[in-house]
Amino acid sequence: MAHNTNHVFPNSIALEASKALSYYPELDNVAITFKFKEDIKKSTMQAQPVFSSFFKKRDQRSYVILISKKVKIADTAYKIEDMPNDVMIGWLGHELGHIMDYQNKTNLELIWFGITYLLSDNHIKAAERAADTFAVSHGMADYILKTKDFILNNADIDETYKRRIIKYYLSPEEIMEIVKQQSETD
Repeated sequence: MAHNTNHVFPNSIALEASKALSYYPELDNVAITFKFKEDIKKSTMQAQPVFSSFFKKRDQRSYVILISKKVKIADTAYKIEDMPNDVMIGWLGHELGHIMDYQNKTNLELIWFGITYLLSDNHIKAAERAADTFAVSHGMADYILKTKDFILNNADIDETYKRRIIKYYLSPEEIMEIVKQQSETD
């Protein structure tokens, strides 16, 4: 495991995790552990607060980003480490966007967020789009677009997974609109 004082990640994704984190200087002092897991239902990665940190102040919370060891594409399972670097950086950047979102919530709001995420399609969509928006507004648009392109234009990726991405996440056109609006205000 490679790490700095607050960020811990496996050596196999050190380059990608470090790059994604570089876009979020606000998270330098936030404890984040990137951890491989055998399987994550309906997802490739999942960011969440560490349960014990619910009892701490907001600025003392710690988080974990769970990363599925394998991604199933059609009938083949690929090791996550074999994904293109830019795609992995985009995926991690999206998960860090969730952590940015969580940092803005009180403990009670986080608990409510978790409950509604499990029960409401509209809430899932809002949460995933917020994470994408955080990533794009932090300068990661190219990485997020490469990740979406990898998923949506890969003939081997399961259509069910593609439909989930289309349903819940920002489209490439919406990402470009955010980038355009940012450039107009800069």
